Amino acid sequence: MIGLGSIVNAAAIVVGGCVGLVAGKTISERARATLVSGMAVGTLFVGASATFSKMLSVGDGGAVECRGALMLVMSLAIGAVAGEIIDIDGKLEHFGVWLRRVSRNENDGSFLDGFVTASLTYCIGAMAILGALEDGLRGDPSLLYLKSVMDGIFTIALTASLGKGVVFSAIPILLYQGGITLAAYPLRPVMTTDALDAISLTGGVLIFCVGWNILWREKKIRVANLLPSLAVAIVWTLVKGGL
Repeated sequence: MIGLGSIVNAAAIVVGGCVGLVAGKTISERARATLVSGMAVGTLFVGASATFSKMLSVGDGGAVECRGALMLVMSLAIGAVAGEIIDIDGKLEHFGVWLRRVSRNENDGSFLDGFVTASLTYCIGAMAILGALEDGLRGDPSLLYLKSVMDGIFTIALTASLGKGVVFSAIPILLYQGGITLAAYPLRPVMTTDALDAISLTGGVLIFCVGWNILWREKKIRVANLLPSLAVAIVWTLVKGGL
């Protein structure tokens, strides 16, 4: 069944979130604060490793070579302008506010933060895109199954620290990955190996920014408004023929 991978991924987030809500009630406020910091640091390193794994390589003679720097900077710059014009961050927050209202969680001060943080964490990255493409093109949801296990485990800790808003991130995950799965066939010529590497490189920076927002909320980066940089990275790679 095409699209099953995204359904399982969303279900894993809901299950992990329910476990996290129960676990969150058993730990102190101090422990929750430490857990938030731990999740933030972990997210920072996941993002950094995703970026550096595609940006840095060892060349002849053992010298470290850097590639994709210009593509990365230009993608983020152009993507930021496009994102601010569209105001993706504002729309995502408005959707979160609507979800908070219809789910009768108006008094939950951390709902919106948990929803936005989790939605961006789970949607950004090559695994979400590549897994959805594999599901749509080959009917093979195995990569999304692996992502589901990872997301489910991460959701337990994230929900315990940020609350029930994290659970509702299953909705944008289902829409985002499901949409890519349905559009997989026309996207197939675009998703070359270089394009996926560009997504990993640029997406790693965005994941790093999500971790930054968790750790330093007073200096928040509007990560959602940087999402168009992923599309810019793909176009750049196709036009240039590589990173």
